[in-house]
Amino acid sequence: MNTVEAKSRIEELSELINYHNHLYYVESRTEISDEEFDGLLRALQELENQFPEWADANSPTKRVGGDITKKFPTVVHEYPMLSLSNTYSTEEIIDWENRVKKGVGGPLNYVCELKYDGVAIGIRYENGEFVRAVTRGDGMQGEDISANVKTIRAIPLKLRGDYPAVFEIRGEIFFPLANFQRLNKEREETGESLFANPRNSASGTLKLQDSSVVASRGLDCFLYGVYGEDLGTIGHLETVNKAAQWGFKTPKEVLNYIRKVSSIEGIVDFIQYWDKARADLPFEIDGVVIKVDDYQQQKQLGFTAKSPRWAIAYKFKAERVSSLLEEVTYQVGRTGAITPVANLTPIALGGTIVKRASLHNSDQIEKLDLHEGDIVYVEKGGEIIPKIVGVDLSQRKATANKIEFIENCPECNSPLVRYDGEAQHYCPNDTGCPPQITGRIDHFISRKAMNIDGLGTETVTQLFKEGLIHNSADLYDLTLEQIEGLERMGTKSAENLLNGLKASLEVPFERVLFALGIRHVGETVAKKIAKSLKNIDNLLLATYDDLIAIDEVGDKIALSIIRHFRDETNVRIVDKLRSKGLRFELEEIAQDSNKLEGKSFVVSGVFTLFSRDELKKLIESNGGKNVGSISAKTDFVVAGENMGPAKLDKANKLNIPILSEQEFNAMIS
Repeated sequence: MNTVEAKSRIEELSELINYHNHLYYVESRTEISDEEFDGLLRALQELENQFPEWADANSPTKRVGGDITKKFPTVVHEYPMLSLSNTYSTEEIIDWENRVKKGVGGPLNYVCELKYDGVAIGIRYENGEFVRAVTRGDGMQGEDISANVKTIRAIPLKLRGDYPAVFEIRGEIFFPLANFQRLNKEREETGESLFANPRNSASGTLKLQDSSVVASRGLDCFLYGVYGEDLGTIGHLETVNKAAQWGFKTPKEVLNYIRKVSSIEGIVDFIQYWDKARADLPFEIDGVVIKVDDYQQQKQLGFTAKSPRWAIAYKFKAERVSSLLEEVTYQVGRTGAITPVANLTPIALGGTIVKRASLHNSDQIEKLDLHEGDIVYVEKGGEIIPKIVGVDLSQRKATANKIEFIENCPECNSPLVRYDGEAQHYCPNDTGCPPQITGRIDHFISRKAMNIDGLGTETVTQLFKEGLIHNSADLYDLTLEQIEGLERMGTKSAENLLNGLKASLEVPFERVLFALGIRHVGETVAKKIAKSLKNIDNLLLATYDDLIAIDEVGDKIALSIIRHFRDETNVRIVDKLRSKGLRFELEEIAQDSNKLEGKSFVVSGVFTLFSRDELKKLIESNGGKNVGSISAKTDFVVAGENMGPAKLDKANKLNIPILSEQEFNAMIS
């Protein structure tokens, strides 16, 4: 394929992938399978690698992230991002509507829409292409987080239809509840602290330095506020519907997420409906926004110093109920983390019956000053997780005893420990505490780890109780005769389980490493370690300095890894798994050439032609070696923007050649 044909094919693939992205993430329907979509994406990626001169900054391949940003530049808003005045009272909504009618003096229409509980964003488009995305900041200026926003697949990178030449569209980026719960489950499995609520998690995610992590979390958005000259529309709702035709995910009238009304009765009806129905939404809202629809009337009403007079936000009150604290019990997680749980007299809250609420850790119990038999106030934190927010001291009995955090594991009676810098207590008996053993095996067999068909939590518990397994490596000793006679396990089920174990021998090293269940080593960190150290032997011998040199491995993770492999039982499990045929070495990347053979590279900074991961892959596929830190043995540094001054200074002192990404590309071309 020549360069002209490549350019045409790249454009064709990009347009096709953008089309299917829009169908799936905006219109919630599909025309091709996931496998077919992935094939299109791989084909485009290969062409862009082969012909980087035709790689577009807004290519669909940028959705996966990979850029590393050390600092988000500040951008002044062309149109200030003002906040809305808030109220919790329908009476104040009525007063606002009366003021608006007096200010306009004519027929009025209002647009009611959901107030999404997320992060406000403004995205600029020029000639139908994504230019940049900026946070609200202080309203006058915000931070450019374009690399992270590009990973959100509901946000188009290229538009279609009769869009304005230059405009900005605003809306809210949020965490879908299912994705938020999935993320917290993954963090719980790796012994990390849970995120408190979707809104704060969305905000924190958008400020992450590695856009590939942002891409993995599954943020979503609704965009609805269009700003610019010559929009060709006369009102807010018309513009929202028009923006949907350009390719944006906008609130849908058919779902009642947005509605035009002409009276206060219509406004109140919309508020009351969503005050009840919000519990059924797949994302969080914290109220309703009411706007005057007509742009000329908006202009007539104008602004106060802080907010527009033509819009107001009604905020829902957090539902709070009281219940009797019957007792505090303690759960042991697979990493040994001890979680206190408040057991309550059942109460109705947010459309569900709540019997339990997490108390998170000993600090939370101390902060609430909980006593036995307290009447506690309960809310749904972030509309998902019930939490205790206070105590009715007027009902506390004078003889009530203060609740003290336990000192020993409730399962194996081992004395608990609390590591420096951590909020939770842990049971250190990780090889002898039953919930930790079965929990680690559950993690080992999970979909993102070994993904063993025919084996689930109930079967793991049954096998452990029968004494057939004591750790994950014992799974590979199981025989048909041992398991076909177990309860709910016939010959066919037993054969499926054994076939699933056999198939797991093909799982790559990075997933095997994740499956080991090392505390704080999640899926992404396991990939980084595997790529850096290549095999389990290097990991077992790695020092603290070796580990923290790996991208995303900090002090806490490094110490956790060292602590894990200091335990001889964990080393024996690895040895046994290796003897059973599991993969403990990174599969070698297919070689494109040996042009870089014998050369070591350090990649540092932010790049435009490639992501850092793409550069590292190119180094390896051309025979080179990636190293984490600069030393006298380093042959080249590939430097992008914002390369750390300490690295730059060290490279100069050691007289190590510094290459731009263009120079590196020329080296391998």
